[in-house]
Amino acid sequence: MATEAASDDGSDAPDAYDALLERAKRWNAVGSAAGVLGWDQQVMMPEGGTPARSKQLSALSSVRHDMLTDDETADLLAELSDADLTDERSAVVREVRREHERADAVPVELVEEISEASSEALAAWEEARAEDDFEAFAPHLERQVELKREYAEHVDPDRDPYEVLFEEYEPCLSIERAESVLDELREALVPMIDEIRESDRDLAVDTFEGSFPEDEQEALAREALELVGYDFDRGRLDVSSHPFTAGNQFDCRVTTRFDESDPLGAIGSTIHEFGHAQYNLGLPQEHWGTPLGESRDLSVHESQSRLWENHVGRSRAFWELFLPTFKERFPGTADATVEDAYEAANQVYEDNLVRVEADELTYHLHIVVRFEIERDLVRGDLAVEDVPEVWNDKYEEYLGIRPDTDAEGCLQDIHWSHGNFGYFPTYSLGSVMAAQLYAAAESEIDDLEGSIADGDFDPLREWLGENVHRHGSRYETNELVKRATGGDFSADAFLEYVEGKYGELYDL
Repeated sequence: MATEAASDDGSDAPDAYDALLERAKRWNAVGSAAGVLGWDQQVMMPEGGTPARSKQLSALSSVRHDMLTDDETADLLAELSDADLTDERSAVVREVRREHERADAVPVELVEEISEASSEALAAWEEARAEDDFEAFAPHLERQVELKREYAEHVDPDRDPYEVLFEEYEPCLSIERAESVLDELREALVPMIDEIRESDRDLAVDTFEGSFPEDEQEALAREALELVGYDFDRGRLDVSSHPFTAGNQFDCRVTTRFDESDPLGAIGSTIHEFGHAQYNLGLPQEHWGTPLGESRDLSVHESQSRLWENHVGRSRAFWELFLPTFKERFPGTADATVEDAYEAANQVYEDNLVRVEADELTYHLHIVVRFEIERDLVRGDLAVEDVPEVWNDKYEEYLGIRPDTDAEGCLQDIHWSHGNFGYFPTYSLGSVMAAQLYAAAESEIDDLEGSIADGDFDPLREWLGENVHRHGSRYETNELVKRATGGDFSADAFLEYVEGKYGELYDL
């Protein structure tokens, strides 16, 4: 859908706006520097570097917090409260004000403590996961929960602390809306998955069985990134224990991981991270360091990664294009057909325990488990020491499987080591949004699947750039979706998509 240009000259804005904008650019530059140090800690830093790195990140978080909350920032915002601003500048002030008010409620000492605790918890999580030792991580998780409860109480002591933390990642959609979407998904997907498990249809799930050396998988991942259009002049690919993306419109880096028995997992993770990176790289360069040059929120960010991972990377069109490259890298798969690859990429697993390796449907039940556990942790309804047992019980209830180890259970995800409570719902919100955006793109791009099969990703990248990326945080979430698709944010397109796709695959 065509949308109005995301720029105006704002010549009627007072000097206070320019002063506020310059301050925002400075504190966001500090935050960007901290992001590079965080990337380095997970990718390049020697194992012994944690004590110094935790202090470095703590200091930067303190500097940024001080700049964001000092009297001059407050005075500028007060001066602009009644100013006659253009729509674009009003959006900038709205976003800065939201961040300022939230940060101003939290003591800088707590900000420093949270940053330091997160850095220490990351190292502890990596070791605990490698050793399958939840007890070693438990004190760090306990500390993170306590600190984030304290943080939420400072922001708003009268509200549910989990709701307050959820707003860190999705400030524009309510927790009630998130829970409603998760309920819709659970109600639709649980019976669908049961039907699939009872189906007599046998998919070509053994298409990519065997051993696939890590170095060849890494080369293949690079080829996949080049194919979809990742700009290596502004990015790089590395390996980390948990795939992630970090950066901005000038420098945005992706990581992935490899399992020699699961080449599809690495391809999926790499394309997923490409979606995140493409969003960052597509933000307006002239607005770097301001809300107009920042992504909207994590629901929108996840919509970009899930769109590329699922609607592109798991499509027949993509495998028609990519399978010859795969076969060249791994000649043992020479007999695989496009339909074989499509079925293998879209099988619904009966026994997968790991979220980042999950299929497109059971993935959301993984999210529900994490959401329910972290919500209860933050609300004080669950003790940290009980997390492994509750985790395993919920997996058995929702997915019919039970982890044998905590490494493949409650220690599998990195987010709690960062203290990112409230993050997980955005994965499912993003998947729902991805389907809505992709449906709109399909309706406006002539033969989108044909373009993908031909290796021409320009139409899709340009559509997303035009309708999502270039706006930065100018619009709130629902408004952004409505401008791009013509309708309010809804789960309808996602449910229609999965019912059609998996109904065909499994003869439902």
